[in-house]
Amino acid sequence: MKYPIVCAAALSLSLIGCDRAPRDPDPEPIETGNEGPEAEPTASIFSPEAELPAAVELEDLTQTISFPEGGSDFDSEALVAIETILDSPQIGHGQAIILRGHSDADGTDAANLRASQRRAEAVRDMLVSKGVAEGRIRLIAFGEQNPIAPNALPDGSPNAEGRAQNRRVDVTVQVKASTQSSQPAPDVSAD
Repeated sequence: MKYPIVCAAALSLSLIGCDRAPRDPDPEPIETGNEGPEAEPTASIFSPEAELPAAVELEDLTQTISFPEGGSDFDSEALVAIETILDSPQIGHGQAIILRGHSDADGTDAANLRASQRRAEAVRDMLVSKGVAEGRIRLIAFGEQNPIAPNALPDGSPNAEGRAQNRRVDVTVQVKASTQSSQPAPDVSAD
């Protein structure tokens, strides 16, 4: 019966000795050949200091093109806004471009609807002339129904600044395919 006690004692001592075994030293860095002062830093998923680039998910681009003087001619600010659209990363995704034309409240409903349609068509034509596929573009004419500023002052007189802001085309360049129907807007030019 001495053997089980002796074996148990020997096993206990050997396990205690395992806990005190020397540990391996930290590994030496591996030279890659670009360690000089002009070496470019490299990112590693193992290095907590390294910042890896995050995946960038683009959102739809929205841009307003104003027509403060009325009509459908572009001023310099409108041309800059169109260039911003053309230079955006969103334009290269090939999804729908929605042009929502608006007018002020000066005139009849039918005239305002036609004016908003002409503004949206002018933006479409400019985008197409710059290489955007016409099939991507959808026009919606709202006329005066969605103002962003009051068309009249509290005393009922015309609000020139508000009306200028309302004469616009709101552009949306979609990045992801829309689940909405892409039916073309009704043609309002037959009045």
